[in-house]
Amino acid sequence: MKNNIKIVALAFATMAITACDKFMDVNVNPNAPVDVPVDQKLPNALVKTVHLETGALNQLGAVWTGYWAKATDGPGVTSLFRLEETYGVEAMSFDRDGRPIWEDSYTTLVNYKDIETQATESGDLAYAGISKIMQGWHFMRLVDLYDNVPFSEALRGGKYATPRYEDGQTVYEGSINLITEGIQNIKEAPDLSKKPGADDVMFKGNLTLWIKFANTVKLRALLRQSELGNTAYITSELAKIEQEGSGFLGAGESALVNPGYQVTAGLQNPFWETFYKNPVGALTSGYNTLRPTEFVVAQYQNRLDPRLAKLYKPVGTTYKGVPLGQVSGSDYTMSKTSALLGPGENGNQPAGLLKSAQQPSVLLSSFESLFLQAEAAERGWLPGAKEKYEAAIKESFIYLGVGAAEFTVYNALPAVNYTLAPNKIERIIEQKWLALNSISSIEAWNDFRRLGYPTGMPQSLQSPSPDPSFRPKRLTYRQSEVYTNREEVAKQGQIDPFQNGVFWDK
Repeated sequence: MKNNIKIVALAFATMAITACDKFMDVNVNPNAPVDVPVDQKLPNALVKTVHLETGALNQLGAVWTGYWAKATDGPGVTSLFRLEETYGVEAMSFDRDGRPIWEDSYTTLVNYKDIETQATESGDLAYAGISKIMQGWHFMRLVDLYDNVPFSEALRGGKYATPRYEDGQTVYEGSINLITEGIQNIKEAPDLSKKPGADDVMFKGNLTLWIKFANTVKLRALLRQSELGNTAYITSELAKIEQEGSGFLGAGESALVNPGYQVTAGLQNPFWETFYKNPVGALTSGYNTLRPTEFVVAQYQNRLDPRLAKLYKPVGTTYKGVPLGQVSGSDYTMSKTSALLGPGENGNQPAGLLKSAQQPSVLLSSFESLFLQAEAAERGWLPGAKEKYEAAIKESFIYLGVGAAEFTVYNALPAVNYTLAPNKIERIIEQKWLALNSISSIEAWNDFRRLGYPTGMPQSLQSPSPDPSFRPKRLTYRQSEVYTNREEVAKQGQIDPFQNGVFWDK
């Protein structure tokens, strides 16, 4: 079995950073199920999930939340995230130039639904539970991007050829219920039933961590609704989490996926292979083009943040970014701006984002979990806001390779210290934004839409409007969906992606 798992996992590691490659795809037609054991289907689905998150979604968030710009003479300056920096939301909906986030999400959801069906029939409830948790993850992510989406009638094979759309809040609540059911399935799994082991490329069969992960995803979903005033619902769901008793992901408990990355073409960690080196050690066009924005560099510098030196390569004795959307100018060439820092620029030691070609991909980090808990605590939902805030920064330091002794000095700064913060929610989100840089950028964009932090976020110079408030608030439905489910899409009305936010964006 070990060899089979490795072969399947490595096949799926060939998916590119945009998660478009379908090599050795095991997508399941629910009308003609393939007789593949659930322990071989699970790693495929988990790899698809994390490659969508760290690829297309990370790129989308990194541009729209002010992390990524481009060197003006980089080899990818005309193509790398062109649609994102021009706010080309409508173009993203077309198959030729677009981003198949919708299609990849529903394809992966079908895979998890097939695992659920097969595992339920065989009594392997741990697999059924994991599949429900991950379905909840993907449905909520679709709402984050598109608002109303097919939910109850989705994933039903040929029964509903044109599944009806449900409003975003209903889908969120249904997804939270799915995750709650998944937790219960895991806890009720019979001792003699099949349980994940090496095929679980995220937690290696640790079901306690799966439950903590599920609770953390639910907490994130509740915080997403923090501005809606639905206090009774949030209180009720928090009570369920407390009653369950496992808590959330804590220090040292990140959800990391590694299917067996290798220093081989198509089998390396996809972020490394896109934004650092190919298997023979040559720097990629992505590496030579990608640069931090002036804004993100300034935010680290203003706080004397030691993470800056772990993320980027200095230019002489300083760090220099590029204005978001800058496409010309001799001051922003490759040689005059800071590239990502990798082992080759760090004394052959792992750097912050670029550690090795075999590094795991991050689905949900310990520091994101702790920042979620800190915000929930500051809102009075949990205890210990200050402690969780400081623990989150420490975990970010550990991940990026900053020495533990530097935390005390950093935490004493007025721009960092929790006690000294005039607006503690803003302070939490600022530090969360600094920690999620290029790791889970889509979550930083979600926070920005929800709360407006960090303030001063730059608008792209390639924006089609001079209005500084003009920026995308959501995506529009893909043309593939318009063609196949036209009446349901039409029911959603005319959508302006720069005016109409998703349900939780108030």
